[in-house]
Parts: sequence; C-alpha cells; structure tokens
Amino acid sequence: MQDLDIAIVGAGGAGLTSAIYTGRARRRTAVFERLMTGGQIATTDIVENYPGFPQGVNGFDLAQLMLQQAEKFGAQVVYEGVESLERTSDDRFVIHTAVETYRARAVIVTAGADYAKLGVPGEAELVGRGVSYCGTCDGAFFQGQEVAVIGGGDSALDEGLFVTRFASKVHVIHRRDQLRASALLRDRAFANPRMDFTWNTVVERIDGSSQVERIQLRNTVTGEASSMAISGVFVFIGQVPNSHILKGLVELDGGGHALVDQGMRTAIPGLFVAGDVRTGAARQLVSACGDGATAAISAEHYLAERWPGGE
Repeated sequence: MQDLDIAIVGAGGAGLTSAIYTGRARRRTAVFERLMTGGQIATTDIVENYPGFPQGVNGFDLAQLMLQQAEKFGAQVVYEGVESLERTSDDRFVIHTAVETYRARAVIVTAGADYAKLGVPGEAELVGRGVSYCGTCDGAFFQGQEVAVIGGGDSALDEGLFVTRFASKVHVIHRRDQLRASALLRDRAFANPRMDFTWNTVVERIDGSSQVERIQLRNTVTGEASSMAISGVFVFIGQVPNSHILKGLVELDGGGHALVDQGMRTAIPGLFVAGDVRTGAARQLVSACGDGATAAISAEHYLAERWPGGE
C-alpha cells in the first residue's frame, strides 16, 4: 500500500491546480484520473475566457501545460479510476482503485461531472455511431452532413459552432423558446448560416440500424410529433456530478453535489471537495482552478495542524 500526504481524485482544472499547490508545498501527492488529464476542458477547441490568453487557447494545450506544471513540482499522476474511499480510525483515508490500494492523510475530490444523457430509445445503442457528447472530438466525422445539437447552453452552442466547420447544417434543438447561453455565443450562433434552431422541442427517440439516421421529435407546446433526417446527434443538456465515492461519507444535495464551506472543507476532517462536484459551483474553468487552490491551501493547513511533526 502506497502512503501519500494528499490524494487528489480527478485531473481536471481543479485537480491539477490542487496538485500544483500541494506539490509546491512538498507534500507527497498523487492525482487519480480514469480518463485523460484536463477533464472536459481538454476536449474544448478554443477557451476564450481563461485569464492570460487574450487570443484564446486550445483546451487540450492548456490542460497539458497544467499537467506539466503539476509534475514539475513533484505530483504523480496515476491513471486509475477511484472505485471507493473510506476513512480509517487513525484519521487517514484508504483509496481503492481497480488496480491498487493507497493510503492518504488528506483527500481532495475534484472528480468533476459527466454529460447528462437524454435517456431516450436508441441513444445508448448508437453511441459512437452518430450519438456523441463531444463536438470537438467527433465533429470531423460529419463532413458535409446534417447533424443535431441538443441543448441551449454554452456547451451546446460552443460545440455546435465547432461542428459547423464540418457539417453542412447544424440543427439546434432546444426544449425552451430561448437559449440559456451567453450573449456572445448566441450572437455567433444566430449569425452562422449553417446553424438553425428548433424551439420548444424535445427528442423522443433516435433511429438508425448501424448509424444514426433520424430523430423523432415532439413540440412541448402543441404536442405535435415530427421527425428529422440527420447523421449525428450531439447531446449537451447538463452535467451529472461524479460523486459516487462520496455517498455515505458526506452530505450531498438533491443533484448529487457535495456540501462544502468556503474553504472547500466537508464535514469530514481531511476531506475536501472542489470544482463541479461541489454544490454551488460556477462550472467554469477559472472558478474550478480557484476551488482547487483553495482546497489545497485548506488541506495544507489541516496537515500542518493534524501532523505538525510530519509523522
């Protein structure tokens, strides 16, 4: 069993920022990541609202810079998903992955969130065959084809605008009659000739044998049913926090987000939660990084008080 000072669960913006701080404090730090470093930001084409990059920056490139900075200060990235977390009688934590077991004096959970699913027939069956949750990843597969983007927030428009580089038409389907996205993204979307909008409409089924062929729709105002022939469906309808390892340890809100104080502390001493998995998160990269720094500082204070001699 490997002993750590601090275990960080999740290598998105919050987790990597935490690792930079804990590494600089010379704490034995491991960051656990089940997918790829950077989290959702690593799949974003251009990040325009992160300070210091007036021309914008590629999300994957920014994530790699954060990773290099964390590793520079000694943080270790472990590409294993954390399956469970428990607190022991000596105030330490045991982290179980599918590969190994680790022990840490403090834990910072920055596991982020996954994209919510539509939950309609055909969705699960056609994932990777026309159904996608990442326009930046999969947009190039739809060169010259018509696709649908489901949602009306920033992610839907940002990813949809990227997909217009390849698709002949991007149909934005939204259950309301107005978008929730920022004014800048709305202006860009409305001005893009390859984008059109279907309002007050939900998807009831995704059809296709080996690939997506069409979607079945219903108008939420009139109840009228219709269908749309398309080759791809990009779903951006919100996020579900990855808080499964916190169940039974800390209090979660109705959406599954952990309750924390301003220092990112949970009710369990030594256990901190930062980023999109905490309640009240702004769900922005810059705020997630701020959360990560705050959690790391709180964790350092906890370790200094609980183990002042370092034993």
